[in-house]
Amino acid sequence: MPETTHLLAFAMLSLGMVLTPGPNMIYLISRSVCQGRVAGLISLGGVALGFVFYMLCAAFGITAIVMAVPYAYDAVRIAGAMYLLWLAWQAVRPGGKSPFQVRDLPKDTPQKLFMMGFLTNLLNPKIAVMYLSLLPQFIDPVQGNVLTQSLMLGITQITVSVSVNALIAISAGTIAGFLIRKPSFALIQRWVMGGVLSALAVKILSESRR
Repeated sequence: MPETTHLLAFAMLSLGMVLTPGPNMIYLISRSVCQGRVAGLISLGGVALGFVFYMLCAAFGITAIVMAVPYAYDAVRIAGAMYLLWLAWQAVRPGGKSPFQVRDLPKDTPQKLFMMGFLTNLLNPKIAVMYLSLLPQFIDPVQGNVLTQSLMLGITQITVSVSVNALIAISAGTIAGFLIRKPSFALIQRWVMGGVLSALAVKILSESRR
């Protein structure tokens, strides 16, 4: 079992990650607004399956392989930080778009909604960075079985992310409408998200190999 402080810290990190703009948030919001809350929640089911896939890969050795090769670890760490900085720039650049600015999506079947949610998360670099670069830093072999710790941390991340994304999918229309009526809030939201992403990128770049 990981230490309680590690679980809480990883839960807070997971919360910060899920609240920053990314493919999952943009897709779920657009889907919920264009096709309804049920469609958004079905899509979220696919996103959750993507989280499970990454968790199992990390827990059963991919993280260990990456961590064992210094250059591979550094490549993932630096690429992840650069991606977060790019997201930050997209959020704050002149003419930048908020993730709550809805994309026009066609109506799809439940099966396609689920699969699109799964693929969106599977191809989401932010999630790959979390499981390959960040999760290993919260594992301490002294605290017991590494596999158990990996699974516990993964379950924590999935619980936080799915809960927050469910709230976003259910209230997407209300939030998007509010930000359209109050553009100043949308601007503040973009700068806050950009600041959080930049800080996280700097944190990743400053970490030494563990």
